Amino acid sequence: MTTLAKAAMSIAATTALLVVHAMSNPAFANNQRLTMEPCHVQGLAEQVECGFYTVPENYDEPQGRTLDLYVVRLPAVSSGRTSDPVFFLAGGPGQAATELTGVVAQLFRDVRQTRDIILVDQRGTGQSNPLECPLGDLGDMLVPDDQVDLTGIAAGCAADIQSQQEIDFQHYNTVNAIRDFDSVRAALGYQQVNLYGGSYGTRAGLVWMREKPETLRSVVLDGLAPTQVVIGPFGTFSQRAFDIMNADCAAQEGCLEEFGDISATYYALREQLLEQPQRLTIRDARSDEPHEVLVTATRLASILRAALYSPRSRQLMPLAIREAANGNWRPISGLAGSFETNSPLYMGLMMSVLCQEDLPRADAELLARDADNRFIGGSVAREFQRMCNGWPVEPLAGLDHAQPVYSEIPTLLLSGRQDPVTPPEWGDLAAETLPNSQHFVAEHGGHTIFSHTCANRMIDRFLQNPTAEVDGKCLEQTRLLPFVRNVNAAGM
Repeated sequence: MTTLAKAAMSIAATTALLVVHAMSNPAFANNQRLTMEPCHVQGLAEQVECGFYTVPENYDEPQGRTLDLYVVRLPAVSSGRTSDPVFFLAGGPGQAATELTGVVAQLFRDVRQTRDIILVDQRGTGQSNPLECPLGDLGDMLVPDDQVDLTGIAAGCAADIQSQQEIDFQHYNTVNAIRDFDSVRAALGYQQVNLYGGSYGTRAGLVWMREKPETLRSVVLDGLAPTQVVIGPFGTFSQRAFDIMNADCAAQEGCLEEFGDISATYYALREQLLEQPQRLTIRDARSDEPHEVLVTATRLASILRAALYSPRSRQLMPLAIREAANGNWRPISGLAGSFETNSPLYMGLMMSVLCQEDLPRADAELLARDADNRFIGGSVAREFQRMCNGWPVEPLAGLDHAQPVYSEIPTLLLSGRQDPVTPPEWGDLAAETLPNSQHFVAEHGGHTIFSHTCANRMIDRFLQNPTAEVDGKCLEQTRLLPFVRNVNAAGM
């Protein structure tokens, strides 16, 4: 699943090209029902149900400008359908839930036997008034990192959006997203629902627990980002995930013998790039077209940090690092993905949320502590700050939104030890104020473990009886994926 780091991987190449659609409906009414129609969604062969639901952009002015939210429902498969569906809360911030329909249908196939699955594109994503800044200006990849005008890029993106619609980015925040989702719940006739939130979706889930607890039967939070933490400074967690990867390679038969101390290789390469970035011709991972790129230490670290999210890409890292150190950058370009593919995140929504809710809380002490690492330094937080300097929102007043969420709703918390962005201790932190929670950590799990462990089966059992003790022993059977030792996939 795409998560918080996908933007950071390519943030230095973000451009200010944007197309949006304005929506208005002066006849907005709070008591409208949502009629779902048969439809087909990309990534899923079967017919499901789709609809649009109108909400105010500003809930304090319900007769003002409105937005149409795109909703997809995967109906329960069996005749024993329950009355409490699962709402899927996507990550990012900036991920469109409905664009994950095929993945969700596959991973939640057991859950869907008896429960509808509801996916709503958060305002600013997908087909819910998308705030999109497509990636496409490769010229930014030919200049040093500090010469890329991220503040200007963000300001230009915002100006392009505002030239096409009378938008107020201040209203694109987590609380309003939850108001939207809960309005959809009521319009579909559900009294209570269950939540699954992954990555930033855990933040949204916690806010729902705080704002509308009476509407929730149970909650699953996977890859915790509690309200009291700051999303954005990820250097320390990336360093730890990289150290775990290196230790796993050293302990795995054949890996140490093949690659030696891979961290030493990486740090030597990083120092070379800090001293002298390399201008290279790299072939696109999808089209095989050649592209001129200036490889800097920050860009290399960003690619590797993104690879740490998933055990599948993580197992390629020693080979990619060794080959890059020897002058072969093709494996690194494979990890980076295609230059010709737009970001799966809607950057305008991501910035609207983070620049209001999180980055204003990143004080000097936090930033200094986060930057004190050899793997990536403080580059991720600095890039977010530079973009926020150009994005037209004000920090949320007060710190009520950043207080820990206390709730007695039955909650299943899931973490991966390899996770470079939402570490297990954030799950422990959330559990401190969730007395009816159970927290499980997958030793060989990365970010949002329902996608690559048995956690999806644990979720199904939890939803059947949220107050019962969940058996997490199957997580112990998740094996460490073998590291690939050469270009012919030896070791797989």
